[in-house]
Amino acid sequence: MTPSGPAWELLVPAASAPARARGRALQAALREAVRTGRLAPGTRLPSSRELAADLGVSRGLVTEAYEQLTAEGYLRSDRGAGTWVGGAARAAHPRARDLAPRPAGARADFLPGTPDLSLFPRAAWAAAQRGVLAELPHQALGYPDPRGLPRLRIALAELLARRRGVVADPERVIVVSGVAQATTLLGFVLHARGVRAIGVEDPGSPEHGTLYASAGLDAVPLPLDDEGLATEPLKESGVRAVVTTPAHQFPSGIAYSARRRTELLDWARSVDGLVVEDDYDGDFRYDRAPVGALQGLDPERVAYTGSVSKSLAPGLRLGWLLVPAALAEEVVERKRTMDLGNPVVDQALLARFVERGDYDRQLRRCQRAYRERRDTLVSALAEHFPGTEVSGIAAGLHVIAALPGGYGPPEYFLERTAAAGVAVRPLADYGRAVERADVRLVLGYAHQSPARIRDGVRLMAQALRA
Repeated sequence: MTPSGPAWELLVPAASAPARARGRALQAALREAVRTGRLAPGTRLPSSRELAADLGVSRGLVTEAYEQLTAEGYLRSDRGAGTWVGGAARAAHPRARDLAPRPAGARADFLPGTPDLSLFPRAAWAAAQRGVLAELPHQALGYPDPRGLPRLRIALAELLARRRGVVADPERVIVVSGVAQATTLLGFVLHARGVRAIGVEDPGSPEHGTLYASAGLDAVPLPLDDEGLATEPLKESGVRAVVTTPAHQFPSGIAYSARRRTELLDWARSVDGLVVEDDYDGDFRYDRAPVGALQGLDPERVAYTGSVSKSLAPGLRLGWLLVPAALAEEVVERKRTMDLGNPVVDQALLARFVERGDYDRQLRRCQRAYRERRDTLVSALAEHFPGTEVSGIAAGLHVIAALPGGYGPPEYFLERTAAAGVAVRPLADYGRAVERADVRLVLGYAHQSPARIRDGVRLMAQALRA
């Protein structure tokens, strides 16, 4: 089977390409024709002389294209029998789906965990980027220290010691792609040491269990009380590692008491264990100065992690992990084999951003905005759902709202709000220890303007009245 004349029309643009690019263009056009099926397997191609005459190009150009595609497997050549389309290529079906987690079609979105991405400091970030690209030496663009650029580790150590009270030796600061990578790194290292289970808060972030499971660890749910992780169930569980969010527990919103912090560290010392501190929003406290990190009390028993996901943007994929000395070498080696280190330019950019005070200014800007939005949400709930109890400390990017009787059962409430286009999440989604009889919601507010918060609460109330 030999293709008819029109089948070669797809090669005409390649033949018209500039002289230096004509050979590559002809090869690319033939390759694409085979991939897409325009030239079917078993098709006999014209001789190099004939095709060159039809396209008005040199015979050598066509001969070179035939030889290149034969070497790649797109064509086959039988001596004395011509050149044919091979059967190895299969048409691809190009598509690029967007799997980013976004609520579909919600009129009001109260799902927790998302900062206001419109607050991202584009001008300051762009200025820092220009400065970094101008000053970064050529050799710095090679493979970095897997722990991160020394400049960034020093800047982060100073920042975290000043703002969060951690004991931060730059030699034990590891730059990571967010808390998720820090969690996975620790999971792999603990698994290699023979650990097979890790305690997680219940209720707590579902991601903790999922990420540790990917490293081969079983997540053991441990209940909370009013002071934090309950001590007796922790002791009885038999685990020697536990994940905590002591500055602002997610999702309950409580802060661990001083007594519970002491008890937690006493437990870790008694079992030669490890406490993993996820300080996901420790900078955002609105009624007082933030409580310092647990890690500052015992840096050899606490691995501390955080990121810029709430302060700048989760899409930057930049975070930090401070590890006890006993784990440092193993974590660094695992980081090296995992990705050879984070992108150099991004690290240098964040370092400059921190050094020049831009990061502190960004935190103050976010604090002002998020405090106003929290106040707006609490006020709107009091107006439209009188008697609602908002629990937890005034901090972070979400509140726990317990609605008074008459708005349940929870299934009915969720059905009505979803029908009205309002995205909410019940506290029961975050743990098996949560009572499900009343309506208790985890409401995120940081990513919405005050006006949208008021409208969203009004829509919820209207949905229930309807």
